[in-house]
Amino acid sequence: MTALLSLQNIWVEYGDKVVLERVNLDIEAGSFVSIIGPSGAGKSSLLRVILGQEIPTRGQMLLDGLPLKPECGPDRGVVFQRYSVFPHLSVLHNTVFGLECAQAPLIARLFGSRRRAALAEAEDMLDAVGLSDSLHLYPAQMSGGMQQRLAIAQALIKRPRILLLDEPFGALDPGIRADMHALITRLWRDYSLTVIMVTHDLREAFSLGTRVLTLDKRRRDPHAPHRFGATAVYDLPLTKRMPAPEATADSITLDA
Repeated sequence: MTALLSLQNIWVEYGDKVVLERVNLDIEAGSFVSIIGPSGAGKSSLLRVILGQEIPTRGQMLLDGLPLKPECGPDRGVVFQRYSVFPHLSVLHNTVFGLECAQAPLIARLFGSRRRAALAEAEDMLDAVGLSDSLHLYPAQMSGGMQQRLAIAQALIKRPRILLLDEPFGALDPGIRADMHALITRLWRDYSLTVIMVTHDLREAFSLGTRVLTLDKRRRDPHAPHRFGATAVYDLPLTKRMPAPEATADSITLDA
């Protein structure tokens, strides 16, 4: 079966510094891939390559077996650790903005029945992330957890096939973080997403993921540490023994 996303011999180099080398990954549709590794191992660089923010120095990416253009597109959504919301727009208008940009790229504004339909779709998405009572708030009036819910709504409003998460819950308090874990797991299932998440939290990686990848360097030269890049050194498929919304690190086993 053809993988949804295939990375073939991906390299990322900045001048003479090699960040990633020989990255070969096949990611199946519907999987939740957690990416872990030491700081500086190229985790965020890999996410930027998949998103299309960065062009790999070598290699190619395929989506459904076809070359993936090195540019951001509606098939990929992203949520960062820092809340990527517009401070001058309300919750509802933050969310509907993505639809307006997609449907009216020249003026980023819809009118009449098209605008009413877009607003209704945005309200449904905000209900899905638990913000149905906050439509007219502005980001400055919201907690960190609420702003991250809004960022997730922004990412999902255009129905991407792949959702990229770059340390999305790292700045949240433990209680709010647990709520966000339950939310992202439900959205992953409800919207049939393929999720790729970078995290430094091992428990988070194993609790949420169906697969855990470790990026690190296979080769090191103390005299020229910049000349070797990171790659996938471990690739662990996981099996959960209970429904994902209730999953914990103790409810996960490695596939044989």
